[in-house]
Amino acid sequence: MKQVAIVGGGPTGMALALALKQQGIGSEIFEARPRITVKNDARILALSHGARQILEWLGVWSQIAATPIQIIHVSHRGGLGRTRMQAVDLKVPALGYVLAASDLIAALDAALQREGIAYHEQQKVCAGDTALAGYALTAWAEGAVDVEAATTRDYGQHAVLCTVSTANPHQGIAWERFTSDGPVALLPLGKEYAVVLTVASSEVDAVLAHDDKHFLHVLQQRFGERHRFTAATARVAYPLGLRWRQQPVGERQVWLGNAAQTLHPVAGQGFNLALRDLWELAQGLGSATDDLGAPGLLTRYAQGRQRDRRGAITFTNILIDAFASDFPPLKHARGVGLLALDLLPPLRDFVSRRMMFGARVWP
Repeated sequence: MKQVAIVGGGPTGMALALALKQQGIGSEIFEARPRITVKNDARILALSHGARQILEWLGVWSQIAATPIQIIHVSHRGGLGRTRMQAVDLKVPALGYVLAASDLIAALDAALQREGIAYHEQQKVCAGDTALAGYALTAWAEGAVDVEAATTRDYGQHAVLCTVSTANPHQGIAWERFTSDGPVALLPLGKEYAVVLTVASSEVDAVLAHDDKHFLHVLQQRFGERHRFTAATARVAYPLGLRWRQQPVGERQVWLGNAAQTLHPVAGQGFNLALRDLWELAQGLGSATDDLGAPGLLTRYAQGRQRDRRGAITFTNILIDAFASDFPPLKHARGVGLLALDLLPPLRDFVSRRMMFGARVWP
């Protein structure tokens, strides 16, 4: 019997194939798009220190150009209280890294070719497809969660993405600024900032229609005066919602990445969680003595990942709900919480490590 079929040749599927190879497990990737289209991914990714460790273990990190995040500054508009998380306090080289998805994919793709892992481009497969016959396990690593199998939440928001220039250098500081209109994130990327501006879905068309000057004015109002924005690139927008498959395994099947859960981008948990999922799956399959698709093996994987998956989803939802209102008592409570987090190093370090490593706080 053939070993693992990976449906989806994006970064999640590529990384899974490499992780399986390390465990001595063969796999083949099936991707509906042309390979060059996959490599031209325009997204910007924020990876945690834990994600860097996984990519180092896969042997691809040294080929990726990434901007380190030394400090994460968290605040909320119109209220007192803020928190600064610093890499130096946790004795790590950086809290996280910002990089172009295309750079990551290029490094993963080069590693696939070095390892001789089969990549079938422009081959769309679905459940029950004959192309999947004979595999011990099918890993679905591409596409959104099937709504019929998912718990969903529509946030009524879109993320507007671009990069901006600032009057002063970023100094490796990432900003997460919460407002009643939604969070604003600035992520250091090269000499610029990658921006994730959350707007109401009813307003996204108007925001996208702004010229650069008007857009920078809106961004300045939302973010505040800690940076002065001087230029912006073209904007794109994506709808924001929560979809997650409560049971990420089935009969000889497992779902990973966006096929298992799609999260709000606040706190940058999505792809970091996908990397932890695929790494744990590969480790678990590596310990299998015979059948890679055995029900008990998949059940143990799902149970082992439950705490981390639920934790990331709950953490994201709490942040969105807690910072969505300008109701004065709630705003005051938020400020107290941010101040307490800043003044209590053990609590701040726990939250920092949770963001870097997930529920399993690796050293």
